[in-house]
Amino acid sequence: MNSSNNNNSGSSSNNNNNGNSSDNNKKEEFRRYLEKTGVMDALIKVLVGLYEEPERPQNAVDYVRRYLGAPQNVDVEGLKRDNEQLRQELDKLRKGGSNKKGTL
Repeated sequence: MNSSNNNNSGSSSNNNNNGNSSDNNKKEEFRRYLEKTGVMDALIKVLVGLYEEPERPQNAVDYVRRYLGAPQNVDVEGLKRDNEQLRQELDKLRKGGSNKKGTL
C-alpha cells in the first residue's frame, strides 16, 4: 500500500514537473540561443569590465550602454557622404578612367 501511495504522489508530482519541465526547456533553449549568438560573452565581458573599474561609475546602466550600444555622436551623414565618394572612386578605378590607376 505504501508503494501505491508513493506512485500516486509521484504521478501528481510528475504532472507538476511537466509544467516546470516545459518552462525549464524554454529557459534552456533561450540560454543556448544567447550563447550561440554571442550575447552571453558580450554581457560577461562588459560586467567583468565594470567589476574591474577602479572607481564605480555613478550610473552602471550608462556604462553597459556605452559598451554594448551604438556609438554616440557619430556623424552618420558624413559617413554616408564618404561612403558615396569612395564608391564613385572605386567605380572609376574599375573602369580604368582614373589618373590614379598608374600609382596603384
